[in-house]
Amino acid sequence: SEMQNLVRTLPGVGENIVNLMRKSEDSLVSFFTPGMLFEAFKFRYVGPINGHRIDQLIDAFEHISHLKCPVLLHVLTKKGKGFEPAEKDPAHYHGVGAFEICPAPGGTPQTPAPAPPSYTKVFGCAMSDLGERNPSVVAITAAMGEGTGLSDFAAKFPERFLDVGIAEQHAVTLAAGLATEGFKPVVAIYSTFLQRAYDQVIHDVCLPNLPVIFAIDRAGLVGKDGPTHHGAFDINFLRCVPNMTIMSPKDENDLRHMLYTAIHHPGPVAIRYPRGKAAGVPLDADYRTIPIGESEVLRTGKDLTILAVGNMVLPSVAAAEALEAQSLSVGVVNARFIKPLDPKLPDILAAAPRVLIVEEAALPGGFGSAVIELLNDRGKRSLAVRRLGLPDAFVEHGSPSELRRECGLDTEGITGAALHFCRESY
Repeated sequence: SEMQNLVRTLPGVGENIVNLMRKSEDSLVSFFTPGMLFEAFKFRYVGPINGHRIDQLIDAFEHISHLKCPVLLHVLTKKGKGFEPAEKDPAHYHGVGAFEICPAPGGTPQTPAPAPPSYTKVFGCAMSDLGERNPSVVAITAAMGEGTGLSDFAAKFPERFLDVGIAEQHAVTLAAGLATEGFKPVVAIYSTFLQRAYDQVIHDVCLPNLPVIFAIDRAGLVGKDGPTHHGAFDINFLRCVPNMTIMSPKDENDLRHMLYTAIHHPGPVAIRYPRGKAAGVPLDADYRTIPIGESEVLRTGKDLTILAVGNMVLPSVAAAEALEAQSLSVGVVNARFIKPLDPKLPDILAAAPRVLIVEEAALPGGFGSAVIELLNDRGKRSLAVRRLGLPDAFVEHGSPSELRRECGLDTEGITGAALHFCRESY
């Protein structure tokens, strides 16, 4: 049959599947049951079983532990099982914070104190606004529509919102295909999850130089999701890829302008921004394009220049102000672009004999490494350079504020590092 001829083309397993289909009384129906499918791949299939019954899980694992072949245990669970509010709204309770157990039955999330909106919220609002202005803007997510702030965009433009499920590789390749047809796809994705689609970023987007925008949420220290969720490596693995432009905003106003700039850029762009509340700065009435690669001098100083990127810029400004009390003249530069670097940067940094580079990302091969490469290539070898960033280790569980303090990436840590740097080189 046509079905059997099609299945035979599957490399390595096609004939096995056909043989199993022939043995069945109702081949088409049996073929599409999970057991038959995995047995064709030489897996022993067991299940499905109730994943909320620990006793059944233990029994199942004991029964299959002696098998000397690949085994697939099929477990069925329901998200939020056992807590009624979470069963009714599993998306909201996926990453819920602290609870007030009483007096509300079932618990009520604590109401946070008034605070600036999150970077995620600002991104989502800008996407809805720019989507209304530009009908070619398409939003793509991999099962994180709410987590990446795209719920409002999805409600306003359902035909331009695509949730591909937990399939980041497909999300990126889908975006590449849409870009070839004149769309402006924005792939909203957590930094740690973008790692799964690295091959697609390189071959499907950057190699053909397609205008796909990567909105990289949760870049840097994420907090209480632990070491698997920290966005420590996106700078490092993206900056080596040709055709990629990488930006990072110092505040929410920068983020809006960077998204607008990316939509009007003819090639791939990645915008990395952190989890949590934004700086609380006023937003410009309209959007503007930022010249690609252009940095921003916020302060000038004679003793030291702090070159910071992303959410390390404002703590660096605060550190520079604190260092004035130590009779130090400290400048601050907002890099804005990780790639390409500002060609004027070597001359800007040469205004002081020392440069402290601050990034919330892994140090090996990161932003600081890129700046040192540029300074070396431009012959600025007389500058004394130090780097602050995430260590060459997996950062553990903790709130972002706690982890920044431990890594020396808060205002006090930057101040201390700058003071030590200046004193040791006198």
